[in-house]
Amino acid sequence: MKKTVFTALMAATTIGATAQDATFEFFKYEGNDARFKKNIDESREYLNPILAGFYPDPSFCKKGDTFYLVNSSFAFFPGVPIFESQDLVNWKQIGHVLDRESQLQLPEERVSGGIYAPAISYNKRNQTFYMITTNVGRGGNFYVKTKDPHQGWSDPIYLPKVDGIDPSFLFDDDGKAYIVHNAPVFGTADYEGQRAIRLLRFDVKGDSIIGDPIEIVRGGTHVTERPIWIEGPHLYHIGKYYYLMCAEGGTAEDHSEVIFRAKNPMGPWEECPMNPILTQRSGLSDDRAEKVTCTGHADLLEVKKGEWWAVFLGCRPYEGNLYNTGRETFLLPVTWKDGWPIILESGKAVPTVGQRSARPAGTLARARTLNAQHSTLNTQQTTGNFTYIDRFDSDRLSLRWMFLRNPPANAYTLTSEGLTLHPSEGTVREKKPLSALFFRQQHATFSAETTLRFTPKAEGQLAGFTLFQSERHHFVFGKTLLNGRQALVLKRMENEEVLVGSCFLDNNGPLRLKVEADGRYYSFYFATADGAWQPLARGVDGANLSTAHAGGFIGTGIGLLVER
Repeated sequence: MKKTVFTALMAATTIGATAQDATFEFFKYEGNDARFKKNIDESREYLNPILAGFYPDPSFCKKGDTFYLVNSSFAFFPGVPIFESQDLVNWKQIGHVLDRESQLQLPEERVSGGIYAPAISYNKRNQTFYMITTNVGRGGNFYVKTKDPHQGWSDPIYLPKVDGIDPSFLFDDDGKAYIVHNAPVFGTADYEGQRAIRLLRFDVKGDSIIGDPIEIVRGGTHVTERPIWIEGPHLYHIGKYYYLMCAEGGTAEDHSEVIFRAKNPMGPWEECPMNPILTQRSGLSDDRAEKVTCTGHADLLEVKKGEWWAVFLGCRPYEGNLYNTGRETFLLPVTWKDGWPIILESGKAVPTVGQRSARPAGTLARARTLNAQHSTLNTQQTTGNFTYIDRFDSDRLSLRWMFLRNPPANAYTLTSEGLTLHPSEGTVREKKPLSALFFRQQHATFSAETTLRFTPKAEGQLAGFTLFQSERHHFVFGKTLLNGRQALVLKRMENEEVLVGSCFLDNNGPLRLKVEADGRYYSFYFATADGAWQPLARGVDGANLSTAHAGGFIGTGIGLLVER
């Protein structure tokens, strides 16, 4: 019997699988997006996004010549995936910042609740990493810290004086430290959507706030135009100025990044005359090739003296404003003009192929070493077209997998037969503990395949795939009982559940399941034993999985599921 990945939460069990357990022999995912079918010079070029699929709200820092990056995880557990890189392009996931229940509680949390906008910083003076974030469902704003991101992080230290979301640290060269965050405006708002950025002093030695917050930006840029949702702030000390960079305009198509500067972190703040310094909301053709939208929520980093880069979120629609892959992490070099950083000039489209200076041979070799490790358990190819196969033959789950909310106790085991999921009371239609593991959809065109062993004993018991955006926007494709007979069903949920297709199964042997997607349309296939693939339904409308239909902040999760 093999150990599970979260040994503190779900120790391996010696209880044999019951009749309602479901065993998945393997999982195979293959991405095949047209935009990634390019031959690039890896020494000078890279592919955007650098983290494809549901990896929103990126923040990064560096220690020495190693970079670290984190993303929002919302109601998924473990929380806040953390990656490392030697070159900003090739990323290796090293774990999750919040990997135990004492750090992250998500009971009955809505899918787009939970963890918002983590910001990671490295304080050179005490050689400590900090990750600060918001759990919007329980506890509010907090941070955790560590000397080594590979060795785990502290329990949360809560910050009740931070009223709002999206906090981030600045550890200044003089030893002072500050927190900036999104907050309600002081007094009465002048219009709907008006927000503010507040600043607080932070005592590093005391792990506490000094004094009360001050409001340093009210509304945002061009205040006479009533800007909305100034948020995601980051504070930097660069040369003689402090720079305050924020997202603005909401996270949809009007998303943008703006920047201010001052000679004192308390202000007064001067607005960049070229704002926004990143957006895709205007000046571009709607039918442009390899379209990227919703860009914003950025972070800046000086890679080496005078060389600056930015990470930010963006979306890749497959049709109109429909995208099922969620908000992804992109990378661009930063240029400076008249003392202001510019991520992307107005009217320019985010490129799929990014340009960078030629990397030294040693740097490229280290990056290729990381690429070579992508076949190992805890690493992954994060962009481009790739095939991933998990045979569940390790003693730990791959870091690719995630649960929705805190998982039930003993939710799964890993055995010589594969991954066995043990049913809980929850279903994909409820905000309850759910026996399912999710893999991010990272391409508009992909296939996912598994072999299932499952014997339902009662109506309602089901195991197979789910394609999930929310309790009211998903697919379920699996084996169940219909009128006392074993059957395969496909259900589509968009506010109301519809049975798309079903068929009875003649035997109880292993059942192969496959999902294929091409943009908006999904097809569902099955096979028994070594038989040929048979379609259950082709060309089913998958727009219910798009953010435009489902709302919220996540991307589609491809789930292996069992329901009681």
